[in-house]
Amino acid sequence: MTEQVVIDYYTDILCIWAYIGHRRVEELVSKFDNQIKINTHYCSVFSDAIGKLEKNWASRDGIAGYAHHVQDVIDEFPHVEVGSKVWSTVRPFSSAPCHLFLKAVEVAEAEKQDVGQAYLDKPSVRAAWELRKAFFVAEQDISEATVQQQVCETLAIDYEQIIAPKTLAHAAALLVQDMDQSKEQNVQGSPTFIMNSGRQKLFGNVGFRVLEANIRELLSKGKVDDASWC
Repeated sequence: MTEQVVIDYYTDILCIWAYIGHRRVEELVSKFDNQIKINTHYCSVFSDAIGKLEKNWASRDGIAGYAHHVQDVIDEFPHVEVGSKVWSTVRPFSSAPCHLFLKAVEVAEAEKQDVGQAYLDKPSVRAAWELRKAFFVAEQDISEATVQQQVCETLAIDYEQIIAPKTLAHAAALLVQDMDQSKEQNVQGSPTFIMNSGRQKLFGNVGFRVLEANIRELLSKGKVDDASWC
């Protein structure tokens, strides 16, 4: 029996490319089903969103220039939409509160021990998508607790459990694990897909066919972590 392909998926919730690429993740799940296992990790691309954008876009009209860039990018991808206020006036200081919230949802999710739950049906995955829509479409500052509480209400997640001190402490530990692992695997940005025990790394706006070809190659080997011939 062919081994399951494990995919370490690194993403930042404020990343426009991860937002655009969500459909590719959906297609992977639809096409490969239980032949793949996706482990979601959060990387700190926008941990200091304002500081990073002011520095990196200083010569291109700063954050306003980045906001225009996002609108230009989205024109090429009609399957998603982005509100005009995104990064122009709606500017979350950091993605870190979102990532902590999502890790807390993971903790609550694990406590229910629903091991057979499909990837896209997991509360943490659904919550991540709801947060992305809240920012990119509804033009809300998703770093704010009120928005995260709204997501919980939408998905029937117990918000009080999410913000419980013990849950948040566990979530913080998981988030640090993500950060440490991203450094170990030399993750440079969002989204990043790592397969084959780190031997195959796909970063950025990677097309679905490229992702599919990599997975099919691994499945055809019969043993996922075979070393290369050279």
